[in-house]
Amino acid sequence: MAENKLKTACKAVVIGGSAGSIEVLLKLLPALSPPLSFALIIVLHRKNSTDSSLVNLLALKTNLPIREVEDKDAAAPGEIYLAPADYHLLIEKEEMFSLDDSEKVNYSRPSLDVTFESAADVYGSSLVGILLSGANADGTAGLNTIKKKGGIIVAQKPETAQSSFMPQQAILYTPIDYVFDVEELTVFVNSLNANA
Repeated sequence: MAENKLKTACKAVVIGGSAGSIEVLLKLLPALSPPLSFALIIVLHRKNSTDSSLVNLLALKTNLPIREVEDKDAAAPGEIYLAPADYHLLIEKEEMFSLDDSEKVNYSRPSLDVTFESAADVYGSSLVGILLSGANADGTAGLNTIKKKGGIIVAQKPETAQSSFMPQQAILYTPIDYVFDVEELTVFVNSLNANA
């Protein structure tokens, strides 16, 4: 695997996905080497619900602290953050989260594009964006923004995705740095960790 191309130390990793992406996270999270030197932000298309079962399920798979984001939470290294259902998740200049219930983007709230783009504005070249399995084109424009701001963009290998459309769109329409299966993705994310 190629060395990661970040020009500066990684401050945040944003992972976005939809149908089929939970299965990837259930393999990735247990393999991460704590403590993380970056904030790990997860945005998934979810049903409109206040159900906390997803964060509980993911918490069972990792020793890292994980929680659903609340408005004005700070994005701290070493933590895993999950976007809540039915809110767009934005990152503000002070590396704080903001929740927004404006119109859906790409038929989705939270929208991957919204989070990717706001994270790119804040973190620039110290951001990594990862797009997993999913059935629509959400995430492609956001990855483009991350790339333009100097960050690294990664897509899941479409042939390993339960729903290949989302990573395929990203590969077709953005200058993706890496295309990984789950095992390669795990090695890559661990390679970003300055504490490893």
